[in-house]
Amino acid sequence: MATETLTGAQALIRSLELLGVDTVFGLPGGAILPTYDPLMDSKKLRHILVRHEQGAGHAAEGYAAASGRVGVCIATSGPGATNLVTAIADAHMDSVPMLAITGQVNSFAIGTDAFQEADIVGITMPITKHSFLVTRAEDIPGVVAAAYEIATTGRPGPVLIDFAKDAQNGKFEFSWPPKIDLPGFKPITDPHGKQVQAAAELILKSHKPILYVGGGVIRAEASNELLALAELLHAPVTTTLMARGAFPDSHPQHLGMPGMHGTVPAVTALQKSDLLITLGARFDDRVTGDIKSFAKGAKVIHVDIDPAEIGKIRHADVPIVGDAKVVILMLIAELKAQMKNSKPDYEDWWVFLNGLKERYPLGYSETEDGKLSPQYVIQRIGELSGPEAIFAAGVGQHQMWSAQFIKYERPNSWLNSGGLGTMGYAVPAAMGAKVAQPDRLVWAIDGDGCFQMTNQELATCTINNIPIKVAIINNSSLGMVRQWQTLFYNSRYSNTDLNTGTDTIMVPDFVKLGEAYGCLAIRVEKIEDVDAAIKLAMETNDRPVVIDFIVGRDAMVWPMVPSGISNDAVQYARDAAPIWDGDE
Repeated sequence: MATETLTGAQALIRSLELLGVDTVFGLPGGAILPTYDPLMDSKKLRHILVRHEQGAGHAAEGYAAASGRVGVCIATSGPGATNLVTAIADAHMDSVPMLAITGQVNSFAIGTDAFQEADIVGITMPITKHSFLVTRAEDIPGVVAAAYEIATTGRPGPVLIDFAKDAQNGKFEFSWPPKIDLPGFKPITDPHGKQVQAAAELILKSHKPILYVGGGVIRAEASNELLALAELLHAPVTTTLMARGAFPDSHPQHLGMPGMHGTVPAVTALQKSDLLITLGARFDDRVTGDIKSFAKGAKVIHVDIDPAEIGKIRHADVPIVGDAKVVILMLIAELKAQMKNSKPDYEDWWVFLNGLKERYPLGYSETEDGKLSPQYVIQRIGELSGPEAIFAAGVGQHQMWSAQFIKYERPNSWLNSGGLGTMGYAVPAAMGAKVAQPDRLVWAIDGDGCFQMTNQELATCTINNIPIKVAIINNSSLGMVRQWQTLFYNSRYSNTDLNTGTDTIMVPDFVKLGEAYGCLAIRVEKIEDVDAAIKLAMETNDRPVVIDFIVGRDAMVWPMVPSGISNDAVQYARDAAPIWDGDE
């Protein structure tokens, strides 16, 4: 094994190169400065200088979510590292493979409250798969390789590596590949055959099954296998917020998204089913509502690569630990073997479900104030852009409308902060997605509240020739909070008015702001101008584009299940009574 003398910093850069990393999003500072020097000489790593470390983290997430590869972000010690925390927590909740690299003060100064010292390993331990502190240069290749292995195998997620400054400066004999020793890390990918057999038997005995699909199917790259399973069974499919695109929206077996703002057919089908075939989903509270009343009559098959998720919230009659792709392929084979003698008949179930689809289609009411309907704007963005585009959303009403009114036909086309619900995610995530998939059209669909949290990354986009398109759904409010104030707080609008799109004041003026960042920026207030603006954005590829869509502030996201109550109380519209009372 050939060796060469390198500094720890050089070894870090070399290790990333040898692992196949091609892009790093970061911002330098004193404690990480030794690493930035050899980074400048790398011919294989593209470094993109962000304007805020949170932007680096979300960009790494967007890069990973759009491509399936590992996203990498880098920051200095202290505040640089803590500015990554939100993005790290976000990646942890949504199972995004990410390496977060931080500088640390010299090892002999750790614990002395040195300048820009923060215990980032301790801070991030609950929100990473693992956090490493490296104090010796010779440990760097092994730690980087181990971190990459942890981030990408089993349930994907973020791993943090904190490098003391003297470890970066120290010299040693570098060789590759290093030996990885992770005795406590043994992800299970292959399921137990008896469990798969039991699952097939349970499926064939059921009369009202439903495939409850979560983001784990996308992370496992198992969308084609899911399609084959669904068509083999002719069973209904529902895809969670994190699984949009895992199953084609255009497919007649797809019922839509479940949960608080899910479609009535999806929400009701889960409630009325007798078997939940749960694939890479975690029974999140936004899907289940009151867990005690969730799908009370259903047995559960729960497939997940993370054994900690199975039985955590809902008892699994057939628990299966394993990679979703592997499990689905085995399940298909087992079902085919068992279906030689008889095939399941779900005709009555489909009569009920198709009746729901006919009675409760997804729709919206026009605004009463003469402003644009946000749902219409988002729907047109989706229709004109097509299924090959990528859509990254912020958090709030525009996120739910984007999940509802854009049709997703393929995985990795929908990026959002599902578990943590991070405002400010859209612009940097779209930036990362465009870097990962430069030939695809990439939209950031943002609210006027979210946009003001990370819009500085438009400067990064302009300087680095990353021509994302940003659609600001500007209702001059913190829209989802305002909706809750309307419904549950007697329309007492405490601190939700942002003054960004009113008739009398626009602070800031998003068109001027976009132009200041070097973007093509336009404002749209009339319905007849919507399509032209979207097409202009799609045709403009020499700079980012910002479109400020002025929409009605009283538009609401429907259907809705109020937080913490039974999904049987799903409401189709604001003044409608609950569709179900818990009975058939």
